[in-house]
Order: sequence, then C-alpha cells, then structure tokens
Amino acid sequence: MEVGSVVANLATDLGLDIQSLTKRKMRLDVIANKKYLDVNKETGELFIVERIDREYLCPSKTTNSCFLKLDATIENPIRMFNIELEILDINDNAPHFRRDVMHLDISESTPAGERFSLNNAVDSDIGSNSIKTYYLSESEHFTIEIQSGRDGSKLADLVLKKALDREEQAVHNLILTAVDGGVPSRSGTANIIVQVLDTNDNAPKFDKESYTVHLSENSPIGSLVVKLNATDMDEGQNSEIIYAFSLYTSEKTQETFNLNKETGEIRVKEMINYEDFKIYDMEIIATDKGSNSLSGKCKLTILITDMNDNHPEISIKSFSGPLKEDVPINTVIAVVSVSDKDSGENGEVDIHISDDLPFALKESSDNYYELLVSEPLDREKVPEYDITITVTDRGNPPLSDNETITLELLDVNDNVPQFPQTFYKIPVLENNAPGALLSSLTAIDPDLHENQYLVYFIIEKEIVNTSMSMLFSINPENGNIYALKTFDYEIEKEFLFHIEARDSGVPPLSSNVTVHIIIMDQNDNTPLIVSPWRAHGSVVEEKIPRSTDKGTLIAKVIAIDSDSVHNSRIAYQFLHNTDATLFSLDQYNGEIRTMRMFSYRDSRHQQLVVIAKDNGEPALSATVTIKLSTVETALKTYADMTEVPLGYDIFSDLNLYLVIGLGSVSFLLLITILVTIVLKCQKSKPSKAAPLCRNSVISERNSTIADSTLVSNDAYWYSLFLAETRKGKLVVRQPVPKGARYIVSSLPRSTGMTETSDSAASTLQAM
Repeated sequence: MEVGSVVANLATDLGLDIQSLTKRKMRLDVIANKKYLDVNKETGELFIVERIDREYLCPSKTTNSCFLKLDATIENPIRMFNIELEILDINDNAPHFRRDVMHLDISESTPAGERFSLNNAVDSDIGSNSIKTYYLSESEHFTIEIQSGRDGSKLADLVLKKALDREEQAVHNLILTAVDGGVPSRSGTANIIVQVLDTNDNAPKFDKESYTVHLSENSPIGSLVVKLNATDMDEGQNSEIIYAFSLYTSEKTQETFNLNKETGEIRVKEMINYEDFKIYDMEIIATDKGSNSLSGKCKLTILITDMNDNHPEISIKSFSGPLKEDVPINTVIAVVSVSDKDSGENGEVDIHISDDLPFALKESSDNYYELLVSEPLDREKVPEYDITITVTDRGNPPLSDNETITLELLDVNDNVPQFPQTFYKIPVLENNAPGALLSSLTAIDPDLHENQYLVYFIIEKEIVNTSMSMLFSINPENGNIYALKTFDYEIEKEFLFHIEARDSGVPPLSSNVTVHIIIMDQNDNTPLIVSPWRAHGSVVEEKIPRSTDKGTLIAKVIAIDSDSVHNSRIAYQFLHNTDATLFSLDQYNGEIRTMRMFSYRDSRHQQLVVIAKDNGEPALSATVTIKLSTVETALKTYADMTEVPLGYDIFSDLNLYLVIGLGSVSFLLLITILVTIVLKCQKSKPSKAAPLCRNSVISERNSTIADSTLVSNDAYWYSLFLAETRKGKLVVRQPVPKGARYIVSSLPRSTGMTETSDSAASTLQAM
C-alpha cells in the first residue's frame, strides 16, 4: 500500500473517544521493527508511514502468515493495547535462477531417456505467487519433467528424448523459463548450454578413393608429389590420423617415395628416371587414434613425365674491360657463345640481358653473340655494371643458365664543380679580429682522383683602389674564408665578390659563386650631444623669465649616434633635477618644458643634468649639464595705452593686494554707473516713434583692423576696465536720447601685450 494509506481506525476498533485521543497522548510503538505505521491523533486512523515489504519482514517461507506487532498506549489512565497487523503478500517478485547459465556435458553415446538435474528457480513470494511451472525452449533432443519438493517448491529435470550426434550438432543452446502463479504472472529465464562429448564412431575417409598424379623425371629429392588428406568427423584423439603404406605397395615404390605418417605428404626419396619406371602404384591406409581405432584407404598412381633435364651452357669468348665512361655507342665489349645438349625444342635456346642496362646483344653467327654499348655511359651515375647474360631453352619446363660480367668504368673529367648554393650571404660582426674565419664554402665534384681535387680562389675585383685580396683571403684547399682586416660598420657595410672552384683535370673545369659579406653593427659609438652646443666638458647656461607659463619649451637636447638604427635609438632622462616638480623631459625628443609657473619660493638658479642613452647592449650614454637662471620681466609703459596687461604670480602678496584694491574700486564705480542709468531712464519721456530704452548692437570688428569708426544715432558706450584677465574686459552699454551722435572708436592692438591678452579696450568720445 502507498504511504499515507489508512489501514484501520484504532479509536473505533478499540472503543475510544476520538475527542480525547489528543489529551490522552495516544502513541503507537512497533515492536522490533521500523516504524512503518502511525496513528492520527485527531481521527484515530492507523496509516502507513513507510512502505512495507513482506519479504523483508518475514523472509522465512515456512508459514504463509506474516504479522507486524504494534503497541498502542494512552494515558489518563494508562492503557496499552496489543495489535497484530497481518501483511498480505502480492506478486511483486519475479522468479529468478541462482545461475543465469547452466553448463551440461553429455556424451553422444548417452541413451534416450537419461535425466539430468537442473538448478531450480526461486521466488520470494509465497502461496500462489510462488513458482508454478517451468517451460523449455523448443528442442528436438530434450524435454523437461517438473517435480514438487516437500516444501511445495517446483523442480525441473532435463530429459534426453533423442540420441545425440556430436558430428551433426556439437552444442545445444536451451532456454529454461520459470513462471509463478500470480496475476499477472511473472517469469525468469536461464540459459542451458549442452556440450556433446565425442565417441569414436566415425572412420577416417579420404577425399577420393583413387588419385592419379603426374611427376616429372629428375624431380629434386624432397620435392612434394602429393599431399593426401583424410578426415575424421570425431574430435580429439578420435580424429587424429596416422598414414601408412599398405602391404600391397611394392618395396621399390616405398624406397623411391617417402610418406609422412602425420601429414600424409608423399615426397621424392630417390632420383626418378623416366627410362627406369614410367608408373608407380601404391595403396595408402589412414587410421585414427581412438581406443577402438577405425581406418580407411585409397589408391595412388604416379605417372612419370619425361623432362628437359639438360641445362643450356654459356661461354665468354672475349671481354674488354675496364672502359672509359665516354666510350662510343656500338662499341663491342664481349663475345659469348651458347649451347644445349638436348634436341628438338629442348635444344633451342634464347639469350637476353636485363632491359634496364645500357647494353645490347647482337647475333654475329650461329650461337655467337656480341655485347654492345647501346646508350651513353656516365660513371658518376653508375660506376660499375654487373651484366648478367641469361640463356634459356624452350623445353617444358625451360632450363636456363647465366653468366655475369662485371664492367668497371674509368673516370673522365666531364663534371664541373658545383657549389650547394648559387649565392652566399655571410654576416660578419664589426670590430672583428684580423685573420678571423668568416665562413667555409665547399664545392662538390663527382669525378674521381685528380678530376675531383678542387682549388679555391677569389676573383679579383677592385673597390676604390682596393682589391678583394687585400680584404679577404681563402684557403685554396678547403674553401675557408678569412678577414684580413678589422671592419667598421660605420665605414663599410657590405662587400660583394666571386669565389671560383677549379678542379685538377685535363682540361680543368671550374665554376664560381657570389659571396655577399654583410657587416653587422655593434654598439661601439657613444651618443654625441649636438644641441644645446657647448665646448667639450663645459656647462650650458640659459636665462629664462620667471613669468614663463606652464608647458613652455625651455631647451631641447639633441643627440646623434653613428650606430645602426637599433643601436642608435636615443632615450633621454634626467640624471639630476634640482626641482622634480618644475621641469619635465620628453624621453623621445629631448624637449625640456616647465610643469608649472615659477613661484617666489623657487630658487633663481636651477641645474639640470640630462643623460642621452642609446638602445645598444650594453647601452652607451652621454650627459649634458644645463644651468638655468630666472630673471624678472621689465614692464613697458605706453602713454597712449588705456589698459596694461600684466603677467602676475598667483602666489605674490603684492599682486594679491592689488587685485583686491582694484576689485573694490571697480565695484563702487559699477554701482555709480548703474544708479546714473536708472535716474536718466526715469527722467526721459516715452516716445511713439521709438521705445524709451533701446540697445543698439554694434558688430564686433576684427581686432587686427586699426582706427575703425562706427557712427550711431541712438546709442553710446561706456568702457570700463575692471581687471585684466585672460578672459578679456567687461563692457557696459547704456541707451541715450534720440538725436545724440557719438563716435565709437577702437585703438589698435598694443604691441607690448602678451600672447594671452584679448582685444584692446575701447575709448568713448562724445562729439
């Protein structure tokens, strides 16, 4: 039953009041088992807490009953009830065999009706749910009989209903099925493998009753004539066969041929001559090794065939060797003759050599042949030839003979020395030691002896009145190239010349190769500082204004390096800086700029030491010392200027006081102007033609135009300097009565102003 299923109502069965179950603390105890059930204290129902397995609770099958004992206890007053819960079996277990595969060995001589015990199946269920019967898969030779044990279990015996024959079927595979009596029924299966044991009931038998074999005369001793094969359907020793001659086989035949008793092979024992015996008859018996041995026999007839038993002969009459490799085509190398003692077709012969050889055979007279050169020869490809001349007669089977001539070729100086490469690129580090080995060039000449002895030399080539032999030398024997001087990359970067290799043949042959010497740079030049210029060992002195802005270029250090691109890459660094917050140095272009403006706290004298370091390994460097002196900027006054822009130090106390005073005065002046404007607007009467207050917009002129004048009928301007800043000046506009005329003029830009000053102030004049 499922978990939560109600089995009974204990309150009703025990006659208890359902309302008092909770107060009386009803509880349920399972004796010697898990707590499979529990009681609902509100309804009194007995329900399943954990799934119940009858086979686990009652594994013994001696009785069909299975009870689960419980104790129900209540208090006030205490009462205890003994409860027995019967567990009813269901068919939830399938039959199964203890062994899935059963092996039986049964002799093929076992009579029909013999019985063999089988392992029975087991089923954990009881009663009608246990095993009811067995079934055997369909078989021609076997069936089963079912028996009942004392405990009611079902047993099955295997019964042989038909005699076995191992030669027909050596293994029988059966399936035994056990079925229980449940609804629906369940089943389990096991495999039965019956191995049929052999008995010696079959005699050896040859493939054929008689054999006829043709054998050539002069067959080699030990050659196979025939292999007889007898088979026995039995197995093991019953199928092992021994071969032997019968008593009807003559002694001459047994002396001429040998019979292998294990394999049945008949081989030639003595030389066979067609003229002595043309036919051999024999009888062979095959016997098995069974306890009651059985045998079979066959007849064998051997027919001797006449054979071509005389080999053709070949003879070398003359031979010219060794030869030079440049021998002309059709030159005769050797003269050979052939013969055969046989007659008819067996005495006719054919002569030939291998097709892949540069030679040919030409018949000169009966049975005489000339060996000729058919293709050009090359000793460097093939220095020696093994020429095999083969002669074969036309007998059946044909016989042949051969003779091998070894022809050695003499060398001729026909190969030019060859370098492995047509162009050599040799890197050489500068500052090399005179006499240093630069490289080794070796040419190859496949010729022999003096034709392959090579001499190396440099082909002369002048470069700016200097020959290559003054710069380089080569060992004439091994091709080693040496430098005769020390090279400087900054002066000489590469050399191009040719080297010739010449053999000692007659006439000599030669070839040359191009050599490209590349001088590799070393970091052997110290950077040279060319800017700022100074005498050797002296100090550069510069003067700069104290009003210098942030980012202003103070100086630029430029260094050059004569080495190659990699080694001449310069990086700049401060080696000494009086104030690290005041100056910056670009490590790539050497520019020294201010990082901020000078303050009154900064020293008037600054000293910078810059190091220029190259990118070599190890790196080389040079330094320059720059002394900077700051000076005050002289203020220029102009009589016609209405505003004077001043550079100031934000950290100066004097400038701070001036700014505060100027700001206060400007503020008071601005208040006065605003009050005046308000009073004038109140006094003027409104006009229909124009509003009381109108603002005229005067276009802003380009500051580069001098003395420009603009005439306006209804407006005038006040120009007021509040404070000179980097943002410009403040302009106050005021409307005037209609009819008044004013000229607004702007002064040209003052030449004494700094680059950060804005446009010049305007001056108001009334006409």
